[in-house]
Order: sequence, then structure tokens, then C-alpha cells
Amino acid sequence: MAGERGPDGMGRNVAFVLLFLGIMIVQVTVVNRLPLPGNAAPDLVLLAVVGYALARGAAAGAVMGFAAGLVSDLLPPAAHLLGHNALVLCLMGFLAGRAVESQPGAAPLAAMACAVAGPVVALVTGALVGDPRSGLSILTTVLPQAMAYNLLAAPPVVWMVRRLVRGPEPRPVRVPQHVIRSRL
Repeated sequence: MAGERGPDGMGRNVAFVLLFLGIMIVQVTVVNRLPLPGNAAPDLVLLAVVGYALARGAAAGAVMGFAAGLVSDLLPPAAHLLGHNALVLCLMGFLAGRAVESQPGAAPLAAMACAVAGPVVALVTGALVGDPRSGLSILTTVLPQAMAYNLLAAPPVVWMVRRLVRGPEPRPVRVPQHVIRSRL
């Protein structure tokens, strides 16, 4: 993370904030209004937080999740308790980042696990604070659809966010065998 302080890292951070705001606007204005089967839609904000956490780690993922959740709590239609999305996205950002810190190769599995766990955590925390939209009917109808939509949207969204946050991957330089032998 040494390059974060330089102009390249700052540019990626600004680009991510702009991308993140764009994702939030697309979520509210387009995705939530798509005529998808059932009453669910993919949660692009959750997936963006997961991608960010997979690239930056648990602490950064939790902070970004909290900030993103707080902004999404304020965006209309805000039909839930203020801070609910902040809590859920903070937890998911932390868990995704922690998974990749402990097992660096686990990023794809962590992304899929968070895509499925996000709606479950949102439903459980909603029920704990008395959200009337967290009933048994949601558990059996909307929850499975939300998890399926998240699983379908996770690969492209998480990949795009991770790519933007981490920057382009360095490509290994291939040295021909005859050059290696001639130097020995």
C-alpha cells in the first residue's frame, strides 16, 4: 500500500468514490426498479463494499462499509431504521477483508459468501431491531431471490471494484531460456 500516497493511489481513491456514488445512483434509480422476478434485486452497494474490502483489508472494508451504508441509509426510499445499512455493510466489509487477510487466495469464495450472507445479516439485524419488513414471508420469498441475484452480480461488480482499487496487475516478465542459460 505504499503507492496509495502517491498521485496514482489518490487518483484511484477519487475514481473509486466517483464509481461508488455512481453505483449508489444506479442502484436506487435503475436496479431497484427493474422488473425482475420476485421482489428482490442485486445489492450493488454491498458488492462494491465487498470488492473494496477484498482489495484493502478488514479495517478499510469496515470503514468503507460504514460510510457507504450511512449514505445509502439516507438515500430515498429510506424505509428502514437509520444506521441499519451502515451496520450491515460495516460487518460485511470487515468479514470480506478479514477473510482475504487470513487466506489471500480466498477472495472469490469470500465474495460469494458475502453476497449470500449480506441479505441474511440484513434480515436478521432488521428483525432484532423490530423492522416490520423482516417477517417470515420475506424469509421464504424475497431472501432466496436476493441471494441468487447477488450471486449473479457478484463476479463482475467485485472484479471491477477490486481492479479499480488495486490498479492494474503487474504482468510477469518472461525471459527466454537461452538468455538464462547464456548468463550461467
